[in-house]
Amino acid sequence: MKKIINTDKAPAPLGPYNQAVLANDTLFISGQIAIDPETNELLTSDVEDEAKQVMKNLEAVLKAAEMTFENVVKSSIFLSDMGNFAKINEIYGAYFDEETAPARETVAVKTLPKNVNVEISMIAVR
Repeated sequence: MKKIINTDKAPAPLGPYNQAVLANDTLFISGQIAIDPETNELLTSDVEDEAKQVMKNLEAVLKAAEMTFENVVKSSIFLSDMGNFAKINEIYGAYFDEETAPARETVAVKTLPKNVNVEISMIAVR
């Protein structure tokens, strides 16, 4: 069973995809960037603010699927500069208990949508 998950509490997709897809008990969340869903403005003041907005957006999508960060089993973090790893890791880590944190990879890429500094996608299960 496939169910599309969308919420106005997270930014609308920038292309032909949905915020998330629930397949049976597994939620696949599309990569989120630092767009404020209330203003539709991109937050680029600093990398910490970007990371906080990304996590808020992910939280909103999880909530729309009746889940929390405790349900997350896998995260993928994409950075425009690995030099920002420590700052983003600190913000990201605040959302998880270290003992039960999800599997994760963090990679540096040449560019990200709208030239942001960070994009994060997640997989969660019920």
